[in-house]
Amino acid sequence: MKKIYLIFALLLFSIIASGQAKKPSLMVVPSDLWCNQNGYMSEEDNMGEMIPVPDYRKALMSDADLLPVISRINGLMADRGFPLKNLESEIKAINSNSAETAAIVSKDGASVKTSALEQLRQRARADIIIQLTWTVNQMGPKRSITYTLQGLDSYTNKEIATSTGTGDPSFTAELPVLLAEAVSSHMDEFCDRLQSHFDDLLENGREISLNIRVFENPDNVDLESEYDGKELREIIEDWVYENTVQHRFNLADDSEVYMNFDEVRIPLYDDRGRAMAASNFARQLEKYLKEAPFNIPIKRDNAGLGLATLYLFK
Repeated sequence: MKKIYLIFALLLFSIIASGQAKKPSLMVVPSDLWCNQNGYMSEEDNMGEMIPVPDYRKALMSDADLLPVISRINGLMADRGFPLKNLESEIKAINSNSAETAAIVSKDGASVKTSALEQLRQRARADIIIQLTWTVNQMGPKRSITYTLQGLDSYTNKEIATSTGTGDPSFTAELPVLLAEAVSSHMDEFCDRLQSHFDDLLENGREISLNIRVFENPDNVDLESEYDGKELREIIEDWVYENTVQHRFNLADDSEVYMNFDEVRIPLYDDRGRAMAASNFARQLEKYLKEAPFNIPIKRDNAGLGLATLYLFK
């Protein structure tokens, strides 16, 4: 009898634990396609090239349907236990700090410039971005919604889940209701894919990229220079090996003056439970190389959540 009670207790604990599985944080945004089709794009200077980027702030202020639509999708996700980052709140927080951010300069006197989209992602630090596209189909007095939901990994921008469909025609005039009716039948499968991706991250680590660059220096040190019989290139690769989850990474390309790592798997959280990004991982390597016997001066550049570059001897 005691064995039966024990088995039952273990089974009950397993069910409760599975129901409390950690879920990824999400942020729902209008897709680039929707923003472009509706005139909510702006341009940003990317190293001399003007590139189009979505203007979420303008879209939220100008389109009366956008906020209710996002709120409805947020509600469907919240009902399934996903923690959410609110697009409107994050944008307001960024705008309130814009004057202070604009005045920041780096140690060498250059202005620190980050794209509006990267500012949003770095502040929100959502695990997954949900991009939403929709169009309204008019059929006499009835309307229907054709939608697409895309789940993107915030750190790699890789698509990890998608859902698309068209809802049944309805007489209702409320766009959020039409959208909810259209997506509801496909939402569970979509959410399962999001959770599956996050479970992989928990087990195998978050994917980032790391670049190493070596500048000219008085001692002519490069990645082929040796410390205690080992090339600096090998020392860096060994450090990455020892500090990645299950030693998973790929040295995509290298020479005596650069190394490009991709598919670098890092822990989701540090030892204090804080979310890790490429900048955190790169900072650890930076500290290691600044210490003896290397004593290398380094400048770190964080180009978003999933990419960091260390400039040696800069």
